[in-house]
Amino acid sequence: MKIATASYPLDVLPDWAAYEDKLTAWVAEAAGEGADLLVFPEYGAMELATLAGLDVARDLEASLHAVADRLPEADALHAHLAGQFQVHILAASGPATHGLPDGVHRPVNRARLFAPDGSMGVQDKQVMTRFEAEVWDVVPGGPLCLFDTALGKIGVLICYDSEFPLLGRALSEADILLVPSVTEALAGYSRVRIGAQARALENQCVTVMSSVVGAADWSEAVDVSVGAGGIFGPPDRGFPDTGILALGELNVPGWVYADVDLAQVADVRRDGGVLNRRDWALGAPRAERVTVTQLP
Repeated sequence: MKIATASYPLDVLPDWAAYEDKLTAWVAEAAGEGADLLVFPEYGAMELATLAGLDVARDLEASLHAVADRLPEADALHAHLAGQFQVHILAASGPATHGLPDGVHRPVNRARLFAPDGSMGVQDKQVMTRFEAEVWDVVPGGPLCLFDTALGKIGVLICYDSEFPLLGRALSEADILLVPSVTEALAGYSRVRIGAQARALENQCVTVMSSVVGAADWSEAVDVSVGAGGIFGPPDRGFPDTGILALGELNVPGWVYADVDLAQVADVRRDGGVLNRRDWALGAPRAERVTVTQLP
């Protein structure tokens, strides 16, 4: 298959038609290059807040609900495009306020995966960043999901979630882990990229990082974004020695592409130079066997 992952800029949208045109152009471009799976970034849906006016987009609380109110329309558009172009699409995540798990009463950060046959799955972020938890009051949502698709088994770790090995391990059956992200500085981008590459190493799978790029001074939440799309695998047989299948140029908008053969994932899991996924339990710490010696 061919995977396309986005380095995606956010725009001020004058009307819904502008969003339709933008998204259709992005999907058409990737599909025209032969992509089967398209990955948009975390909080890329925040540009929908501008449809309610810049005053709303600048207001942290109001922007959450403005985007959440537009998600059903955005989902319908993504579903239509997935069918029209016969592609799988991970839509840019955004705040959701409907269909929340029991006991959740604040917006969650939700990504949605669309298949060309009309089916759809949702994945909520598990661990909030400090900004989400302390300033924005976005909360964790439903549990991790494994999507069994025509392309293979797909999991989603939204941005910060990719930095936690046990979340990746919970999706160890996935052939592909999608990592939609938005990061405001090079350090944040580096953390998520390192997390994505580490999850590819541990699970002996393919990971796909997408990023918001550029300035959006109309939103405190996504005002400046640093990043690039990237596609990674384990640095082992059948994969590049660096583990990097494709990597976009920092902060340059556009698609980043890589051809991926999931037979290589199966091969390296069965007979790689190392077997990280199989040997995970062997690497578990045994603190009771550790002796700490006082140095003079």
